[in-house]
Formats: sequence, C-alpha cells, structure tokens
Amino acid sequence: MAQASTDKLMKDLRAVVADAEELLKATAAQTGERIDKVRARAEESVRAARARLQEVGDSAQAQAREAAHDVDQQVRENPWTAVGVAAGVGLVLGILLGRR
Repeated sequence: MAQASTDKLMKDLRAVVADAEELLKATAAQTGERIDKVRARAEESVRAARARLQEVGDSAQAQAREAAHDVDQQVRENPWTAVGVAAGVGLVLGILLGRR
C-alpha cells in the first residue's frame, strides 16, 4: 500500500510541475481564454496534490500511532525483556562511544 501511495503522490506532483510549466509558457506569449484554462488546470492539480499529501500524512500518522501502541503493549506484557533490550543497547552504545 505504501508503494502505491508513493507512486500516486509522485504522479500528482509531476502533473503539478507539468501544469505549472505549461502555465508559464502560456503566460509568456498569450493572454485570454487559453491562460484561464491552463490556470484552472494548474489550480486543480495543486488542489489534488495537496489533498493526496494530506491523505498520505494522515495515513502515516495513523501507522505511527498504531506502531507506538504495539510497542507500548509489548513493553507492558514483557517488562523485563524490555529492560534487558534497553540495557543491551545502552551497553553497546557505551562501548562504541567509549572507543572514540
């Protein structure tokens, strides 16, 4: 699912860039109806990209909350294992930092 979200986001951002480039080209030489159409398309692309970014952000937040909840539950179920792992990580870090 994450790969599909990333692909969709990249596609939306590419569309925004393409529309913005077309808008710049159109406004350099012409005015009127064509510019209005290109601007409208660029604005719609920006709105779609923003909405997609919001969805991806919300999804990432939900996944982070779920992961934090899972870790919290594991620590509560196995407190001594968590203490042992933390002590081991601290020991390894202490040894690595002590070598400097």
